[in-house]
Amino acid sequence: MRKKTILLTLVILIALASIYAGGQAEASKSDGLDRSKYFITVATGPTSGLYYPIGGAFSSLFQNRLGYKSSAQATGASAENITLIREGGAEMAIAMSDAVAQAYSGTGAYQGKSPATELRALTGLYPNYVQLVTTTKTGITKFTDLKGKRVGVGAPNSGVELNARMMYEAHNMSYEDSKVDYLNYGEAIGQLKNNLVDAVFVTSGIPNATIMELGTSAQIVLIPIEGEGLANLITKYPFFVQATIPADTYNTTGDVVTATVRNIMIVNENLPADVAYDLTKGIFENIEDIQASHATAKKHITLENSHLGVDLPMHEGAVKYYKEVGLK
Repeated sequence: MRKKTILLTLVILIALASIYAGGQAEASKSDGLDRSKYFITVATGPTSGLYYPIGGAFSSLFQNRLGYKSSAQATGASAENITLIREGGAEMAIAMSDAVAQAYSGTGAYQGKSPATELRALTGLYPNYVQLVTTTKTGITKFTDLKGKRVGVGAPNSGVELNARMMYEAHNMSYEDSKVDYLNYGEAIGQLKNNLVDAVFVTSGIPNATIMELGTSAQIVLIPIEGEGLANLITKYPFFVQATIPADTYNTTGDVVTATVRNIMIVNENLPADVAYDLTKGIFENIEDIQASHATAKKHITLENSHLGVDLPMHEGAVKYYKEVGLK
């Protein structure tokens, strides 16, 4: 009797395994598209920022929900991600719209380089806030106080560093006015804790975990981007939008006015149209997986916001999906 019970149990387990395997195989196919033949590398950013967990959520969705082979890759963020997409090092990447716009047109930081006209957008994501961070110890309260100070401006040619240059320019200043340090903001915040720098540029969603950690050992001060400096910035670079960082974000003494720039998900135009369509559809039919990755994603990454702040042609496969759901 016991042997029969064991045999029956084995038969049931084998049957369930076959059903599961069949279901997985079926999930990896859609309208003739064999998803299992494609590997989708999602280029993200430093592990200290929001790109990494949010990009990881996209990768997990593609693999676990849709049946693609996929992985999330930690990178130096926007500038590196643009290069990866151009050179085929990744199929999908998160980047700031200002960096993408300059790469696409061969202007600004990409002046003199071949325009990256092969870049395409899949969807808009969430706004990045320019956060100029210091502490009460430094005495810095306004942008012009950066003169003569040690400032972490981001890794060379990163999205953060591109923003820092624009901020200096908008305030009629340059890097020569400060002692700049080319560190990613995770490293720079560590230097700020140890009094090795006086202020740090962080361009990311809010709240930023690295800044929050700083608040456990020091009183955070956010320097506003406002007035004439903000006006100059928006006039020359209209992809920036004024916004406010609420006081309760980092327990600062008050709300802080600053500039924001949208993050977008980019691909190369050579990504097959049926794959781009399938990925876009999969994202929005399982959007709760992406939104669960961070409060910022839950608030901002939606179908309704998919075109917000996207100043780049959409991939034809994404366009097909957006038309199907009634978006222009």
